[in-house]
Amino acid sequence: MIGIHPNYSHEAEREHLAQLRALQSDPSVVALGEMGLDYFHNFADRNRQREFFEAQLQMAHELNRPVVLHSREAIDDTLAILKNFPEVPALFHSFTGTIDESKRIAERGYLIGFTGPVTFKKNDALREAARNLPRDQVVVETDAPYLTPEPMRKQKTNEPAMVIHVAATIAKEWGASVEEVDQITTANAERFFRW
Repeated sequence: MIGIHPNYSHEAEREHLAQLRALQSDPSVVALGEMGLDYFHNFADRNRQREFFEAQLQMAHELNRPVVLHSREAIDDTLAILKNFPEVPALFHSFTGTIDESKRIAERGYLIGFTGPVTFKKNDALREAARNLPRDQVVVETDAPYLTPEPMRKQKTNEPAMVIHVAATIAKEWGASVEEVDQITTANAERFFRW
């Protein structure tokens, strides 16, 4: 996937959107993203973030592409903007929000991706969110090189092989095997990315 991240939207120019559209024709590109809104960091003005988010959603609509979203402390505004693009499939990448937010995302039919934070000892609410979501709306992710899962947090750099710890946490919450989580979440990703 390729897109303009909200934390870099202050560096983007409108002409970059044409370049982004051209890159979508590469057969290795299967989605637009990571895009969205980030109200936690103050790297980019919120209006500028919204401008590039909406432009990329419009492009996804026109190109019939799924989108991968970054939404940090901005779920309400993200969902409000997505209402204008109901046909665009979305995956909320590296979800760390509340149980209520996960329910509202799921009610709209979007996928939710869980990364290292779901394994952290103090994240009971995040594990509860994962436990109560429809299984066909969950994927596991790495967010490498960031958000290294337990029990590997002492190793600062995350890597894809560590996604097994995320899957094991989801398996425990679901009362399922890691193999079942692998099959379900892989099928969800394949369906979403149209592989």
